[in-house]
Amino acid sequence: MDRRTFFKSSLAGGAALAVGAASCPAQARGTNTLPPEALGLLFDSTLCVGCKACVAACKEVNGMPVENFTKDAYWDTPLDLSGKTLNVIKVYRDGDMAAKDREENGFAFIKKSCMHCVDPSCVSACPVSAMRKDAKTGIVTYDKDACIGCRYCVAACPFGVPRFTYDSATPQISKCQLCVHRHKDGKYAACAEVCPTGATLYGTVADIRKEIARRRALKPGEQTSFPRGKLGGKDQSYPGVAAKYIDHVYGETEFGGTQMMMLSGVSFQKLGYSNLPPNSDAASSETLQHTLYGGLIAPIVVLGALTFIAKRNVKPDNEEGGNHG
Repeated sequence: MDRRTFFKSSLAGGAALAVGAASCPAQARGTNTLPPEALGLLFDSTLCVGCKACVAACKEVNGMPVENFTKDAYWDTPLDLSGKTLNVIKVYRDGDMAAKDREENGFAFIKKSCMHCVDPSCVSACPVSAMRKDAKTGIVTYDKDACIGCRYCVAACPFGVPRFTYDSATPQISKCQLCVHRHKDGKYAACAEVCPTGATLYGTVADIRKEIARRRALKPGEQTSFPRGKLGGKDQSYPGVAAKYIDHVYGETEFGGTQMMMLSGVSFQKLGYSNLPPNSDAASSETLQHTLYGGLIAPIVVLGALTFIAKRNVKPDNEEGGNHG
């Protein structure tokens, strides 16, 4: 096939694809909604002291190895999420860092782990359902036995959470699963269980939203109490002073909403979290997929068109070699 014929064939194939897409209208859907009994986390940056007890506890209960990135240090010093670290605390610094939770000449701590999206792109992108969202709790889990290592989930996540263990002979995806393996024993997320200040709280998303509303209604400096561990569980609250929060609850609407929501005195963009639209990409991508591949109409049309083009442009053997009879 010469170049001219190739371009004609390509154009014909594109036209056939368009016809197929038009013949299979999009099954558009909106962003999925939160399960009524959804579980999640609240992270309050103003209460975090950077002790990293949550990082150590997460490693212990999930059997994750130490990562050492500090010269001559013998303890765990992960710099970011990885195939060996599911939860990490980072720090924002500016100027002389004279005051906590202040953008100018201040500092603040932020938690990085799976956000457990209401409509997760990783679940939508996974071709083998290795990533799943529990219909009752909303927790996004990972099945290593189903995974084929395609890493579509890594590319799809807007928060950069799923990581691949490139240095392993048996690589797999690593991400926070909200300690679902501990639920059968009546336990909950280890990061919240060990947090000494209640900066990380575990509970139903409904209870988390109530606690967020309570804190935001307080005046900065007002005496209050802060729960620790699990909302609705054993009372481990302690007295404290209300912080000055920015007017933004991260995770409330971002990308269709998440089951980990955050409060802060510093803008989330400075803390490493991007501005994201209120709708999940999963809805748009699935609509496109249904348009092109619903009922296999588009692939069949394209295959038929290419077969026709190939037959039209391939000469029979007796034409190429001449008549030897």
